[in-house]
Amino acid sequence: MILSRHFTMTPHIRIVVFALVLAGFGSSPGVVRGQSRSAVVPKTTLLSIVRAEDERRWDGVLEGLLSHSNPAVRSRAALAAGRIGNELAVAALVSLLQSDKDRSVRSLAAFSLGEIESLKAVEALTSELSKGDAPRARIVEALGKIAAALPQGNEAQKKEIGKTILGILTFEARRQSRPDAEVILMALTATLRARPEGAGAVVAEFLSYSDPRIRSDAGNTLARLRAADGNAELRKLLTTDPDPNVRANAARVLGATEDKAASDGLVDRASNDPDSRVRVSAMRALASLKAKEPKVAEALASKTCQRHLLKRGNVLYHERDAECLELVTAIGRVFQGTGDQEMLRKVEHWQWDLHGSPPEPEIALVRISPQAYLAKLGEEASAKAKVQREIVSDWRYGASLAQALGEIAVLPDSTKDKKQLAGRAETLLRSMLEYPRSKQSGNKADEEQAHYALPDVLRAFAAFKPSDLDLVLQKHLSEPDFVVRTTSAELLGDLPLNSSNIEALGSALKFALTEKESNDAALAILDALAKQKNRSANQAMLLALDSQDYIVRRKAIESLKAAGAGDFSNRLGGAGKLNTARDYRRAIARIDKRVLAVVNTTKGRFTIELLPAAAPLNVDNFVQLAKRRYFHGIVFHRVVPNFVIQGGDPRGDGNGGPGYQIRCEINDVPYQRGAVGMALSGKDTGGSQWFVTHAPQPHLDGGYTVFGNVIAGMEVVDRIARGDVIKSIVVSEKPAPRTQTAPVNILEN
Repeated sequence: MILSRHFTMTPHIRIVVFALVLAGFGSSPGVVRGQSRSAVVPKTTLLSIVRAEDERRWDGVLEGLLSHSNPAVRSRAALAAGRIGNELAVAALVSLLQSDKDRSVRSLAAFSLGEIESLKAVEALTSELSKGDAPRARIVEALGKIAAALPQGNEAQKKEIGKTILGILTFEARRQSRPDAEVILMALTATLRARPEGAGAVVAEFLSYSDPRIRSDAGNTLARLRAADGNAELRKLLTTDPDPNVRANAARVLGATEDKAASDGLVDRASNDPDSRVRVSAMRALASLKAKEPKVAEALASKTCQRHLLKRGNVLYHERDAECLELVTAIGRVFQGTGDQEMLRKVEHWQWDLHGSPPEPEIALVRISPQAYLAKLGEEASAKAKVQREIVSDWRYGASLAQALGEIAVLPDSTKDKKQLAGRAETLLRSMLEYPRSKQSGNKADEEQAHYALPDVLRAFAAFKPSDLDLVLQKHLSEPDFVVRTTSAELLGDLPLNSSNIEALGSALKFALTEKESNDAALAILDALAKQKNRSANQAMLLALDSQDYIVRRKAIESLKAAGAGDFSNRLGGAGKLNTARDYRRAIARIDKRVLAVVNTTKGRFTIELLPAAAPLNVDNFVQLAKRRYFHGIVFHRVVPNFVIQGGDPRGDGNGGPGYQIRCEINDVPYQRGAVGMALSGKDTGGSQWFVTHAPQPHLDGGYTVFGNVIAGMEVVDRIARGDVIKSIVVSEKPAPRTQTAPVNILEN
């Protein structure tokens, strides 16, 4: 292991490092992440814990379990306290952290203090770092979460926490004895959350570590910090590192920092790397480089989309390829404003090949030549009719058209005739908003779903900042579709203070509070009202304190506090029951079983091993939906190569769900490659949408519930593109083998 030693420590960091050295760290291993503790908790006790979690109820019963004689019970109760998130639990968890004899219990106490995200825990967490047997990895993780959650006005506290985290990371980079890999990995993630000054230089030192996971996470942190401190080393890793995650993250950093010296290496990896994740990251990086060098354009122009002819019913089409969509996006950026005829023809050709009307080709065509794109739509009258016809006949293509037209608003000011182009695009978007009054018609099913495109149309329209934007948005606050109302509220919240906007939002909130299908509109309206920081807006928000929805009440309290209207925490109350006693017993009984879900898709099959011990109610929800055949025919609506695939939305636009929401069950299972997590629009808003990670995503740890891991068929997951379909999900439950499988290894790729 080769370490650079050119970092100058501040006095604060010297103090932290000196304390760590005196404590003699390095001999005791960290707790294994993701190891189940529930199996040794009595079922009756576990049932009461799970019920309290589900009701978000912190009381004397749960607090009493923190002093139980069984360390597994204490650990599980500590985890529950973190999931509930009540700040009243901080003192009890601090006591566990400071005095419990079992290290795994102390580790869970630290983890849960991070989940509660309270400043009240910082002093205790920091002081524990000087103890030789402290769970340092979990402590630094908790400090990072607390720093990331601090609201505006707490900059000084965030800075101090950041210094502490950087001190721990510096100590690991300087130590002569064997480094603690788990502490390093968690400190790297804590660093990207806290963003301390001077972090890039310290993080860059870990690029030379022998462990590929540490090199990969160091790259991930630098990419998210947009720090160029390690670019010289990253240019080498890009082409020589044997680990694809390291190469991919090297490309991400070089693109994020616009390292023009890396263009040769990026061109090489975009064309020749054997791993698609690296090729995609390299293409994205090339698109980020502002210098449009001929070799970059030539490399992208020479690439072709992989095309596989498939048949669905009597229709032949080319299988969509996620990498091809990334290539189209990169071409649009690199050839922006060139009017290159060859590239226009190439993208137009792929436009027909890419099944499902994706937005990428449309946006690329606009970037290359907005003049040609608008000309192809026709003269004003025919163009209006065309875009209205498209939104009615195929809402997905209508949404893609809207995104492309919206791109004209952000074209460089140097674009020829930009004012005229923008005026025409705005006119077309306005006509799309008026499609219900047009005489265009499609089949009944398409007409019923045309409003699914409206959120994209509204966002594109707002990008042009028309003079009547507030009136248009106010009008759409009364739409039947909650997603349209949610989008309208979000956009209104970005506009200057306006009494009519506040009145419209207040009226819309009254209706949103009566909805049972989704609380998204109510939450968005509260956010919009909080931004006004106005007495009338605050009065409107008070109504939400009486909502029957726990999440809405919590959002109202947060919004009122952020708006300076006071602290209404005493109005939160309990969350209420989402499940019955029978549901809890069924979910807990599954802990003793091995639960597998075989997902059959249009690209093939992959198998998920579900984790009922780590997330019993999330697993139960997934199993019940699968048994109802809920997922059959649903598309993967979101695919981000080298990040995730996401499905489970019956609408297909990323906004749908089963008509109810479930609580998060945050756990210490890491987001490795193949982790299966519950998608959210905010805390405790899970339902039917789930995702699978292509690569380790440490910044997701402790933020989204992990409830499974792909154990077979990751090559299928890698091939899935947006629009691919879930044919079926078949769940099997069998008694767990006597010899338990090994816990997830934190250092696995």
